[in-house]
Amino acid sequence: MAGLDHDALRTAFLSKAAAISTNATPHTLVEQALKRGEAHLSADGALVAETGIFTGRSVKDKFIVRDATTDAHVWWDNAQAMTPLHFEALLEDFLAAAIDKSLFVQELHAGADRRHRLDVTVVTETAWHALFIRNLLIRPGVADEAAGEPVTILHLPSFAADPARHGTRSQTVIALDMGRRLVLIGGTAYAGEIKKSVFSLFNFHAPLANVLPMHCSANIGPEGDVALFFGLSGTGKTTLSNDPTRPLIGDDEHGWTADGVFNLEGGCYAKTIKLSATAEPEIYRAARSFGTVLENVAIDAVTGLPDFDDASRTENTRAAYELGILPAVAEGGVGGTPATVVFLTADAFGVLPPIAQLTPDQAVYHFLSGYTAKVAGTERGVTEPQATFSACFGAPFMSLHPTVYGRLLKARLAESGARVYLLNTGWTGGAYGTGKRIDIASTRRLLNAALSGELDDAPVRVDPVFGLAVPAAVAGIDEALLDPRSNWADRTAYDRQAEKLLDLFSANFRKFQGQAVDVMPRPAVAVAAE
Repeated sequence: MAGLDHDALRTAFLSKAAAISTNATPHTLVEQALKRGEAHLSADGALVAETGIFTGRSVKDKFIVRDATTDAHVWWDNAQAMTPLHFEALLEDFLAAAIDKSLFVQELHAGADRRHRLDVTVVTETAWHALFIRNLLIRPGVADEAAGEPVTILHLPSFAADPARHGTRSQTVIALDMGRRLVLIGGTAYAGEIKKSVFSLFNFHAPLANVLPMHCSANIGPEGDVALFFGLSGTGKTTLSNDPTRPLIGDDEHGWTADGVFNLEGGCYAKTIKLSATAEPEIYRAARSFGTVLENVAIDAVTGLPDFDDASRTENTRAAYELGILPAVAEGGVGGTPATVVFLTADAFGVLPPIAQLTPDQAVYHFLSGYTAKVAGTERGVTEPQATFSACFGAPFMSLHPTVYGRLLKARLAESGARVYLLNTGWTGGAYGTGKRIDIASTRRLLNAALSGELDDAPVRVDPVFGLAVPAAVAGIDEALLDPRSNWADRTAYDRQAEKLLDLFSANFRKFQGQAVDVMPRPAVAVAAE
């Protein structure tokens, strides 16, 4: 089967199916999902599905085929390898497992810039997954004549992998053949695996075309100024990039070329835990719309409405909807060269300033670090803030070594002259449990000051611990908020906590030492030691 092209492979997979539904509309897919008992409707008309025991990605069950295409390039410290022979056995068994199944096919695009487009065909055994990926990727239009690079994703949640035969860890498998752009997903119903497999493929191939793949949101201001928002889960990436005055280019995955930015997707996969109609009205409305897929969201038994505060099933509740539901969306999913880049962090140690402007070297340092913090109570065993470092703010999806992307970012910043800010949406006045979370109104005010250029000429102080340039004053913001140490009742405790986080940054960054010296910046935190 190694010689089959994508058309032949799809034909082989579909040839013995009991029924095939190709490019069905949302109405048809909702109808099929309900008829087949895959999901149910909320009172608002959203399709509500549960993913069983897997309510998030199965990181340890994701594999990349190790062959001549990938051997010298993949970041193997961050990826599990699968032999070509194991992949071929897996593919053979996927084809056999499709016999007599009803299958749903969606032919979509990834990449709003046609020069870097992927033509993605997803074949799945469930109608709700077909609706999910139809919402998330770009639906073809009548003017889409030019062909992109073909991608095929075969998705069988009911499939059980055999570790002895397939070289897997368990019965769950997400296997990517980068050379053939072929993905096999089995043993998990968590829909995010489909979406992130597309991103992983793009991340492997894009740098070869001098495109920086980014796990970020992007929007456009009134003057055409583009802003990027990088951040791990819980930092506010989706919330802050959804602004009715700044049309959204995209929510999660983008490419940055010499000409500007383009969205990889055509939809949003927003976290809904504690979703608020007041703080996030656009996302709230989208999550309660017909055609939206709600994943693992609890539904009130009396009203039939979603209960976004209910985390009994998982904290990782999600809504998948088309971008067109939102009131302000950038036409074509593209934008010009970014003027502002924002790195979001939710610092539960309570020591980072709420905003700081970064030099280009500091920007690369924080990009490679990808810092945020877990708070006590979010996971079993987490009793105090824990630093989380995810390179490029998306390590699980970065197929190449982080310094490859760091080098591209460094070049793009030099070409564009974009301002870069570190925006802390975490705690102040103490660590989590003692201090309080920075209020969303203050965060939005600081963000708007950064995006408008208001901070360009503002007087700054250099943070003595982290070496960051912090504005001394911002209209409408309490000056005490801008100086975290002054907010702590016990300033000696602040000093200890700050030094602790500083050491964690340094320890994490050591893994990059000796890698691609030309991209290694002078650490931002080193300034304080001089």
